[in-house]
Amino acid sequence: MTSIPRRKLLATLAPAALLLSQWPAAALAQASWPSKPVKFIVPYAAGGPADVTAREIAQSLALEIKQPVVVENQGGGMGIPSLNVVTRAEPDGHTLWMPALGNAVLQPLLSKAGGADMLAKLRPVGMVSTSAHVLVVSAKLPVKNVKELIEYARANPGKVSFASAGTGGTAHLGMEMFKALSGTNVLHVPYKGSSGAVNDLVSGQVSAMFSSLPSLQGVVDKGYVCVLAATAPSTSPATRSLPLMSASLPGFEYTTWYAMYAPLATPTPVIASINTALQKVLKDPALQAKIEPHGVELLASSPDEVNAWVRRDTEKWSRIIRSAGIAID
Repeated sequence: MTSIPRRKLLATLAPAALLLSQWPAAALAQASWPSKPVKFIVPYAAGGPADVTAREIAQSLALEIKQPVVVENQGGGMGIPSLNVVTRAEPDGHTLWMPALGNAVLQPLLSKAGGADMLAKLRPVGMVSTSAHVLVVSAKLPVKNVKELIEYARANPGKVSFASAGTGGTAHLGMEMFKALSGTNVLHVPYKGSSGAVNDLVSGQVSAMFSSLPSLQGVVDKGYVCVLAATAPSTSPATRSLPLMSASLPGFEYTTWYAMYAPLATPTPVIASINTALQKVLKDPALQAKIEPHGVELLASSPDEVNAWVRRDTEKWSRIIRSAGIAID
């Protein structure tokens, strides 16, 4: 039997030893995910569109990864409490944040306390969904389409009012975009939540509102409000056949969206594992069939595509916010 000199043996094994020393932080992390239940931290109260979407995805993902996936609602505080939970979590891929456009883009633009410093402590996993909003008007307003609304607003400056669930939300900013592109003088009426806004829209106390369609479907079906257009092209059965805002106001387009984030120190292989499982779930026709009636389109993507959405919408909405001089603190 031929023996190998000790020096030669060490030289042969050294590269392998170096590789193994680097392996646990990456490949071992990937192999160990998921090793326990996964949490979705949702910065909204239970029962809303974000919660419904998160819970449907959680059920499907649990079947895919063979571990429980729990949705925890951390509403209020501009989403900062939910951010705190995730930034302080172990960076192992088992605690994930599911923010909306408002949390990831609008709040940091509108408020010094909007969480920009904490967002820098997170990294994207992938997109989750996107949805077009609709422009609706009170049935008491004598208009049937966007062109007529613009003409009415121009003929009655200051008399057309737009409701929103609060200053700085997408309903408010959609109105500011409408105002800028149409050259109209319309009034913003912020409410503390959507119920008061919808009640006054039905009664005619306010004229119009941007909103998700499913949340207004009941009053639409009863004829209390009229749907004029969608804010963006859509494949959702709820909005895909509607006229587009851009047909009357070129350049008008926006959607609201949700994405998934993890703590910044989460290893790249773990992010890749989560993204692979998430994409598989989001492309499942059965899940899509459950979600689409809510006006939501599931959107599988890479982490880089999340950053692209954030950059694009930051540029879009920062212009609107600066032009209108909006701030929430």
